[in-house]
Amino acid sequence: NMKLGGLGPDYEAIKEKKEKLKLQKEYSKQIKEYNMKNITVVQRLPAKPQVSSVSRQKALEYAKKIPRPKTLVTKPSEQEGLPQAPAGTSLPPLPSLESLWNRHKKEKEAVAAFKALHIL
Repeated sequence: NMKLGGLGPDYEAIKEKKEKLKLQKEYSKQIKEYNMKNITVVQRLPAKPQVSSVSRQKALEYAKKIPRPKTLVTKPSEQEGLPQAPAGTSLPPLPSLESLWNRHKKEKEAVAAFKALHIL
């Protein structure tokens, strides 16, 4: 008397799983009820103290009385579009457009050579 596998569903296994699931749900419901009865009141964080409107008004008045920093007046430069270095700083001079264009061509040729060799 051997029972071999069949093509239909295994009703016994399904019943066992269903019963197990039912027991789990009952247990979780009991635990939930127990916890609801025995729960202690959780301490809440203290609320932020309300800022009175009087202190806000004082702060706004104080902010109005503070002297504002003076803005720098920029002089129109001879070369517009190119940034000028402030006086007293030693920055290297900007390369000319022609030298930048030549550098671009050389680097472009180098990349093309790498692509031809299938390195990139």
